[in-house]
Amino acid sequence: MRPTGRLHLGHLHGVLQNWLRLQEAYECFFCAADWHALTTCYESPGGIPADTEEMVLDWLAVGIDPERATVFVQSDVKEHAELHLLLSMITPVSWLERNPTYKEQQQELKERDLATYGFLGYPVLQAADIIIYRAHKVPVGVDQLPHVELTREITRRFNYLYGETFPVPEAMLAEVAKLPGLDGRKMSKSYGNAIFLSDTPDEVRRKIATMITDIERPRKSDPGDPENRCVAFNLHRLYVAPDRRREIVEACKAATLGCVPCKKELAEAVVRALAPIWERRTALGDDREGLHRLLRRGAERARDEARATMEQVRSALWSPSARSG
Repeated sequence: MRPTGRLHLGHLHGVLQNWLRLQEAYECFFCAADWHALTTCYESPGGIPADTEEMVLDWLAVGIDPERATVFVQSDVKEHAELHLLLSMITPVSWLERNPTYKEQQQELKERDLATYGFLGYPVLQAADIIIYRAHKVPVGVDQLPHVELTREITRRFNYLYGETFPVPEAMLAEVAKLPGLDGRKMSKSYGNAIFLSDTPDEVRRKIATMITDIERPRKSDPGDPENRCVAFNLHRLYVAPDRRREIVEACKAATLGCVPCKKELAEAVVRALAPIWERRTALGDDREGLHRLLRRGAERARDEARATMEQVRSALWSPSARSG
């Protein structure tokens, strides 16, 4: 995950809760991809180290367990860069240019100069991040499928040129909860519509109070349709018990419950759910040296795996039996 800012409820329900399930069933490597952040933040990279620490704190506060999974910072494992360099030698530029997210991101971030090799080639670094741990499964959302397919193509090309070295990874499609922000658009820091995991209880209450409700219900006496027309109801689905949620739907449709008290009740439900995360985050944030030790241990474990992979890569690459011409 790229450390480009504070994590929000969209990350919690779209990514982190899936990670929690995976760490119980698989050997997992969770990488804070600070080099990837450089691809779009190269002009002002000074905040990346702090953003990286804050992101890892969010991971740990949610429940990512460094005893079960390997948690580390990408730049602490230099082998990622070496493998990226070697893979870039065999990756056709046309593969990168046809990547559907390349032009999409250029359009979304058009205020930045992204005509750089790093931005064009970041999928190769992403492939190195996956291949270096000889990964078999890669948890992704639908929007990341092209990146995994490119990784598969690069893997197959390496194996064709230098002999069977890597497993060809498969996408593990995650059930990503599509959580809209306060205004109904995708929840995003850049849109200013996010509820962050590090927000205070009062900030959560204030933000939920501004959420868009049923625009066809301007008065409390008008019947509403929360399941189809209310942005705030998306949070009800996640944070309010089913029985109470049904009561809210009935009361809204009968015009006996107004949006203001309904959102106040929702805010308290969200605050209760996030309270354990805030408590753990505060304790972890008060022990920065402990966090640094944890990341050093994670980097050592990741480095052991990465070094073993690079030995195989060098052996295959420089083998006399490697395909010639």
